[in-house]
Amino acid sequence: MKGQSIERDRLVDFYHMMLRIRVFEERVAELVESKDVKTACHFCIGQEAPPTGVCAALEIEDQIFGAHRSHGHYLAKGGDMRTLMAEIFCRRTGCSSGRGGSMHVCAPEVGVVGTVPIVAATIPIAVGAGMAYRLRGESNVSVAFFGDGATEEGHFHESLNLAGINQLPVLFVCENNLYSSHMGIDERRLKDNIPQSGDAHGIASMSVDGNDVEAVYQAALEAVARARSGGGPTLIEYRTFRWRGHVGPAWDYDVGVKRKDELQEWVQKDPIAATRRQLLELGVAEATLDELRHLVDDEVRGAELYARQSPRPEASEVLDHVFYQPQGVTQCAS
Repeated sequence: MKGQSIERDRLVDFYHMMLRIRVFEERVAELVESKDVKTACHFCIGQEAPPTGVCAALEIEDQIFGAHRSHGHYLAKGGDMRTLMAEIFCRRTGCSSGRGGSMHVCAPEVGVVGTVPIVAATIPIAVGAGMAYRLRGESNVSVAFFGDGATEEGHFHESLNLAGINQLPVLFVCENNLYSSHMGIDERRLKDNIPQSGDAHGIASMSVDGNDVEAVYQAALEAVARARSGGGPTLIEYRTFRWRGHVGPAWDYDVGVKRKDELQEWVQKDPIAATRRQLLELGVAEATLDELRHLVDDEVRGAELYARQSPRPEASEVLDHVFYQPQGVTQCAS
């Protein structure tokens, strides 16, 4: 009974986190459509399980590195929803001081070092963090989150090779949503074989159902334990699907018949709905799960209010953090 209770409590936490990501992003999508939000937003609606499950396997000191679709990773690692919303509104109280928008978010206090929209750009940075841990004799783990399109970039393979040679404590997490922008994986690759990239570089690799949050968590837990014990890096492919477009809130029905048919199929595999059914089967009251939704709704409303009431950056600060300035030197206006 104790084991079942632990499993149930963990699943409740997973359900709560995935709800937070989903409801937050759905509200941001509405704000983009109404033009209240101006910054470009890439949504992970439909693929909330990988950030939730992987980050649950990490400690606060472990560092994660993301890409352009990283709202979920920021929240799952412990980032403040209010400062994320403020950043999306480009306000001074945002997690990047209103200078980065949706694609440049960070919360170093909880291990979210940063996200970068350049495809595959943070993969080698995560390897660098792993190398630093090794040189300092620390037991931390770094995680690179990226999409399937990033596996077609050269420094993805260079990073796997360097991490493998040095047995670095790095998790390479590929959230394979089957599309790179508007091109399906079968249009870009002769074979659908991303995990074999790990095999080629001699590192552990696996493919996991990315819509099963418990399976996501267990695979990450195994990989993290391997990394901490000196067993080296792991490449995990989580098969999932984004419900919205490559960028923006549209459903991308116009991309083609194949994606439209796939979308209907994947909506039936909703990780949140599946986890809710599992929790009900484990005896969690429906009212308890409904109350979690109410709490999340309140949290998202509070985050939006915080963002709207926050000040905008000052125009005089536009060149701050762009050019190097020695301490005590004042930049002169031209």
